[in-house]
Amino acid sequence: MKNCIYIFKNNLFKKTIFVLFVFTPVFFISQTTFVDLTVPPEKGFRCRAEIVNGDTIPVIDLFTVDVITDFVFKTPRQYELWTRTKYNVKVVYPYAILAAAKLKEYDKVLAILTDEKQKKAYLKLCEKDLRHEFEDELKALTVSQGKVLMKLIDRETGKTTYEIVKQMRGNFQAYFWQALASLFGNSMKVNYNSEEDIMIERAVKLVETGQF
Repeated sequence: MKNCIYIFKNNLFKKTIFVLFVFTPVFFISQTTFVDLTVPPEKGFRCRAEIVNGDTIPVIDLFTVDVITDFVFKTPRQYELWTRTKYNVKVVYPYAILAAAKLKEYDKVLAILTDEKQKKAYLKLCEKDLRHEFEDELKALTVSQGKVLMKLIDRETGKTTYEIVKQMRGNFQAYFWQALASLFGNSMKVNYNSEEDIMIERAVKLVETGQF
């Protein structure tokens, strides 16, 4: 008799556990409040969160804020230099952006090609494409605008103009054009430095934010 009672109780316990496991989720689901995330909360705000060492930490994305003060010009010459630099940047910056996009596209294809003949043939097509799109307009640039453009190309691509010509035309052509540029007081190996080229950097920010 005791054994029967024990078996009965044991079976009842198992059935109780089974019922709890089956219906408890339903109970909690029925109690869950679904929130429409498209509707702003009455208080505070919603944001992403991460769990760090057991604590829930809010994650808030902040927009980039550029703090720019006006130049204080000590001489009329400084003001003239800033005005000219700002104008030159506005003229050549679009070319630097387009050149960066083109080079990124070319590099992706070159990374796939393994045959040297195919690479050379592709580079010739790239040069033809660049000449067709930019040659006439770039010929109209002044020497100072060309210098700013070379700096901006380095800023956008991480490559000097010398390195780009060397990649596309070879060592001899790069050396030749570098020697030619030096005759006009320029260098195709010029690098961009945001601290040294503060006026160019400031002008770029104005163009990017639509203030000029």
